[in-house]
Amino acid sequence: MRALYDRLDDRARVCGRRGQGAFMRMVAVIVVLVLAALRAAGEEPAGGGDADGPLRLVVVGLVHGHVEGLLWNARERENLEIVGVYERDRGLFDRMAQKYGLDGSLWSDDLGALLERARPEAAAVMTSTFDHLMAVEACAPRGVHVMVEKPLAVSNAHAEKMAGLAREHGVHLVTNYETSWYASVHEAARLTAEGGYYRPIRRAVFRHGHPGPVEIGCSEEFLGWLTDAEQNGAGALFDFGCYGANLMTWLMGGEAPESVTAVTRRLKPGVYAEVDDDATILLSYPDAVGVVQASWAWTHDNKEMDVYTDRGSLHCGKWDEMAVRKPDGAWEEVEPAGRAQTFGNEWSYLRALVRGEAGVDPLSSLENNLVVVRILDAARRSAATGEAVVP
Repeated sequence: MRALYDRLDDRARVCGRRGQGAFMRMVAVIVVLVLAALRAAGEEPAGGGDADGPLRLVVVGLVHGHVEGLLWNARERENLEIVGVYERDRGLFDRMAQKYGLDGSLWSDDLGALLERARPEAAAVMTSTFDHLMAVEACAPRGVHVMVEKPLAVSNAHAEKMAGLAREHGVHLVTNYETSWYASVHEAARLTAEGGYYRPIRRAVFRHGHPGPVEIGCSEEFLGWLTDAEQNGAGALFDFGCYGANLMTWLMGGEAPESVTAVTRRLKPGVYAEVDDDATILLSYPDAVGVVQASWAWTHDNKEMDVYTDRGSLHCGKWDEMAVRKPDGAWEEVEPAGRAQTFGNEWSYLRALVRGEAGVDPLSSLENNLVVVRILDAARRSAATGEAVVP
């Protein structure tokens, strides 16, 4: 649509110089009005990217540790083009620009102006979790699709505002988790779904985390908000509790738990004085329970899931690591079915989603992640009161 307008607009200007442009100018005006209506309805991405070209992406913020993976991918991939970077701290941008070869003209400390100038198709939000709302408030009305890093929001209030904006303006709002791209968890979902051998689910245990953001050497910019309860939502409770909440919600078909009970601890108060560094969340369902173990005090990087059913157990490790165990049997390693390239990583997925070449992956979906935030919000209240909370 935008390409058609550009051609008509050019033609109208030529005709005008020749005294023959009244009709073409009228057509151009009509096209502009139609285009504006489509954008207002969310039916056209703001960037109007070439269907065969790279995804036109704006990076919102540089304070999230995952941003370096994005910048590296953008440099190495032909299907991803960074057309702008919003960051309040020019010094931080300059350091990243030097490291990853970013042109200085990409930078702006005015997100609205940057979106108008760069006309991206999508935004990758690498701010604090608190600032996710700010990013959606700027992007959604301009028809820009949004991917945020997990979790979706710091509170139910923020999450509902973000969802309302995305729905009003017809843009995708998805949440990125590393575990969404694991073949192991998708195979577990297949095996426990209706018609699968391992069912029904009775208990699922999720272990996510690492030795701690300080211990693994996260940047000062990352630590500055990750260890701030307002900016992060909590500590390990939000940072890693979201994984188990996301996966359990998916395995339970989108159902929210009847109640949430949480216990948080500061196992290393000399390192994490203001936020929890260890959390255990119990999710209660009519016929199942989920146990979410989120910590900055593991002795190793940990992203594991165990699912227990009436017909046996499943263990899912990182990526394609998986094993099954039938009653009274030994663990047997299995090779999960491979995932389509589109769903192999967040950047291939985002491009395909924005271009209409793929549907929304349920783990990243707005519906799932609204439940996730309800669980985390309830867990935070439960940990503070010592009581079970209905999410």
